Amino acid sequence: MNSLLSTFLTVFALLLFSGCGADYLDINENPNVATRPPLDGLLANASLGTANNHQSISNGHSSYFVQYLASPNQGSSTDIYDEVTNGGAWNGIYGDMTDLYDLIRFGEEDGLLRHVAIAKILMAVNLGLIVDNWGSAPYSNAFTGEELRPTYDTAEELYASIFTLLEEAIALMPAAADTPEIGAGSDFVYNGNLDLWTKAAYSLRARYLNHLSETGAYDPTAVLSAAENGFDSYEEDAAVTRFAIRNPWAQVAISNAGLVLGGWLSEQFIDAVNGTTYATVDPRLPLLTNENEDGEYVGTPNGEGRAGTGTATSESYLVTEGYFSSENAPLDIITYAELKFIEAEAALAASDQNRANTAFREGVTASMLEIGVDSSAAVAYLNEAYDTDAVTLDDLFREKYVALFLSPETWVDARRYDYAYEDFELPTGAALNSFPLRVIYPDTETNRNAENVPDVTMLTPLFWDTE
Repeated sequence: MNSLLSTFLTVFALLLFSGCGADYLDINENPNVATRPPLDGLLANASLGTANNHQSISNGHSSYFVQYLASPNQGSSTDIYDEVTNGGAWNGIYGDMTDLYDLIRFGEEDGLLRHVAIAKILMAVNLGLIVDNWGSAPYSNAFTGEELRPTYDTAEELYASIFTLLEEAIALMPAAADTPEIGAGSDFVYNGNLDLWTKAAYSLRARYLNHLSETGAYDPTAVLSAAENGFDSYEEDAAVTRFAIRNPWAQVAISNAGLVLGGWLSEQFIDAVNGTTYATVDPRLPLLTNENEDGEYVGTPNGEGRAGTGTATSESYLVTEGYFSSENAPLDIITYAELKFIEAEAALAASDQNRANTAFREGVTASMLEIGVDSSAAVAYLNEAYDTDAVTLDDLFREKYVALFLSPETWVDARRYDYAYEDFELPTGAALNSFPLRVIYPDTETNRNAENVPDVTMLTPLFWDTE
């Protein structure tokens, strides 16, 4: 860990002195000045940052919106869907996209196509986080330094940019293989493995095509085609497993133990897996959280706060022994399990029930095996919970909800699914009369770029959320 920390601090120092990663509206630096930041440093910062951005969105709002987490304090703002901006996540994403813009620009000038291809994939991921959480946003003229108040691309235009970035990255891969290697340790996801990056690009393409399921542009055949070129096993997941200090969810667990309370699991999630909502107890549960003092798994109702005081073991929360909250746990960007659920959904839309059945079971099994469930327990769970092979859309969203625990992607699913999870209810004291459909633009935008900021509320649907 000390050597990894030393490497990261060296990269950070290089980035600091090169002046990269500035906010896209920073007028004190001109990105057109002929400087050459260390491209390996930019890649290291952006690849680690992209995974951290997922956690920042999840911990900042999405895990509360889909009720993975609940605040231990009664009436907490995020818990009850009060107006949420999550400016920290917005700034983090734009900081990484600024680095990626420079990485693509300088990489193309220097013929470093490995860097360029990976950067385009990471740019697509970060752009996806922006549009799926806020909607329309600055992009086309946001990074040149020529616009003090950049205009907003529409959400539809941003999605077109996502697909273009992924297509360009895939097309670059053959030529990229003949260009200089990236520096050792600079790629926190795949350490420069272009074959895995190619599979990740196709898997991401399947994800964003599937987001269009409620629109007239949805093409399940295109989703299935992309999925066929994606991951082949959970060992190929796009995830970060090296950190400057630790997985940020582990920090939440450590802070919680120190009475800086956070990471308390929602009653909704716990009941979905402890045998309350559904008859079958999910074998993943003990690998995610703690039993209470009575040997039971009990969640906190959203909006109501904890039953006990401090971290009394009356309820369940993130612990440092949990699979997703241990110090070196993977911080996922997109996984094989997610891809199999995408495939199952598209197969259902294409009226291919057999393919949907197979992909569904593969998705559940991969989720279980990856976190340490015994294969026989996985088979037993599937046989007990699903007594027929005819998987339904409800089955699919039920299992994907558990498999993607803490992923911000689940909030996309919740909106496409109209929050129709079993027994899913508004939090106690909810500030909205229905479930949130987006977050509000941060103060940095409304204060500095107000003329371009769209007039929306948290109940204004995104373009792909049409039903």
